[in-house]
Amino acid sequence: MSVLTVDSLDFELPTALEATEPAEVRGRGRDDVRLLVARRRDLHLTHARFWQLPETLEPGDLVVINTSATLPAAVATLGGLEIHFSTSLPAGLWLVELREPRGPASAPFAGGTPGERLHLRGGAEIELLAPWAGGYRLWVANVDLPAGHDLTAYLQAEGHPIRYSYVTRPWPLEAYQTTYGTEPGSAEMPSAGRAFTPQLFTDLITRGIAVAPLTLHTGVSSREADEVPYPEPYRVPPATAALVNHTHQQGHNVIAVGTTVVRALETVADDTHTAHPGEGWTELVVTPDRGVRVVDGLLTGWHEPRASHLALVESVAGRELLERSYEAAVEAGYRWHEFGDVHLVLP
Repeated sequence: MSVLTVDSLDFELPTALEATEPAEVRGRGRDDVRLLVARRRDLHLTHARFWQLPETLEPGDLVVINTSATLPAAVATLGGLEIHFSTSLPAGLWLVELREPRGPASAPFAGGTPGERLHLRGGAEIELLAPWAGGYRLWVANVDLPAGHDLTAYLQAEGHPIRYSYVTRPWPLEAYQTTYGTEPGSAEMPSAGRAFTPQLFTDLITRGIAVAPLTLHTGVSSREADEVPYPEPYRVPPATAALVNHTHQQGHNVIAVGTTVVRALETVADDTHTAHPGEGWTELVVTPDRGVRVVDGLLTGWHEPRASHLALVESVAGRELLERSYEAAVEAGYRWHEFGDVHLVLP
């Protein structure tokens, strides 16, 4: 009997498949997590290890990474709650989430009223302005910081990484960073790239596979099922857009590392399937109906039942391959969440 419900890609995720600790703690390297390779052309699935990625791709392919680094975006209030700083907004405001501490993690807090001011550690305050119109458990908030602090410096001094209930102990911020994150700004790690190591990048380049950066600062992932993504700040450099177009002109594939990279690249792609440089806040929602224009393949983690990211993955994989992949991952015991295993979708 199938574990998937076709209409919503709803499925049962056994607790045993939740990765509670980094691979390094389990005695493995970052790049020694499992990799399910799914090919859309023939619906073929292959089980591998992440360090085998270079031999899975073809010379001439382009791998695009998100160089956003993770902020310690959770801060305790003086009233016993926890604030998760999610996403900066164009007007200088922030989206924040109210949480209740639960051991090393936290749980959603349904309270809060417009105009309420919450006092945070280190002398900061936030004013709740209004619930976010997208229907999330998020608030639009004004942030007042101590003199001489910007938010990044304040969080580095007073915050800790956002953690969820499947995490059994408080892992340090380093566990939530990719090896190539250079610009702090994400509330949570763009985790599809966590398994990359310097040696793996060397192996890719040696095989003739190019790597190009962009930046998209991702917000909290604790959205309700079926909710669409909210605006996130991004930047696609001219050199990256040019490499995307050159790769296609040479008949090779552009592989996005994570749904954040897909969202950024598709934001700057036009109807002729050409990528352009760009930056700002993207509100693009990538769906199967819309499809993808410049992304050919996707390296991504395993998403929870009915998560909005699944629609984006389906846009790259197609419905049948998506269902086969998730069936196989559950049956073979692949591990979920930011410390888990990886899914590679190829044309």
